[in-house]
Amino acid sequence: MKKPTWVIDKERARRAASAQTIWLFGLHAVRDALENPARERLRLVVTLNAADRLAPAIAASGMEPEIVDPRKFPAVLDPGSVHQGAALEVKPLDWGPVEQACAPGQGAPRVVLLDRVTDPHNVGAILRSAEVFGARAVIGTLRHSAPETGALAKTASGALERQPYLRVRNLAEAMERLRGMGYVLLGLDGEAEIRLDQAAGEAAGRPLGLVLGAEGPGLRERTRETCDRLVRIDAAGAFGSLNVSNAAAIALYESRAR
Repeated sequence: MKKPTWVIDKERARRAASAQTIWLFGLHAVRDALENPARERLRLVVTLNAADRLAPAIAASGMEPEIVDPRKFPAVLDPGSVHQGAALEVKPLDWGPVEQACAPGQGAPRVVLLDRVTDPHNVGAILRSAEVFGARAVIGTLRHSAPETGALAKTASGALERQPYLRVRNLAEAMERLRGMGYVLLGLDGEAEIRLDQAAGEAAGRPLGLVLGAEGPGLRERTRETCDRLVRIDAAGAFGSLNVSNAAAIALYESRAR
């Protein structure tokens, strides 16, 4: 039997609305989102145990939680998501344009730029490192990069609520805008001749953009050409490589310690 048109329209509208929202899950991610005044929150689903553990954050948020049976958890999550009895439906955060989030204020800020890094666990880990080492923002692309998701938020362990994560249509154009703001753009490449610590030292006092590519392909040609310099992380041996989240953490540390 064919569905009535109004039923089809309603289902399409529900899918479109769902695509514009995110389900955060896990106690840490949900707690930090509840405590973030900039986060637009829509629906909170918790078990009785999770509600007890999140009681101060829930009270501060002013939300009315839905207490549910853990065996019939209704939030729309991927199979295998470890939700710990807590899920929060939210709108994505809006950190504003690159010029606002990355404005060179006091000191010499650093920005991490990701060229087609698609794994949400890697991006979540990079957000944690960016927060720890004081990066101004993390910038990815709208397409072929990890969007804001529950898995990313859980890996970021709260950093998603505090660390600006911008996604731009064209990474090379964003890099040019940063260059116009005084940033020196250093692209990480394992075969580069110049060491990262050396290049960062030579750029002391200037804002830095640390550009990292996806594991395997690395930086795309146009991204490489837009960098001011290609640099490598100094390694003890001739073999071995780091995944992108580890490379980002080391790059942030080395550029901080210059």
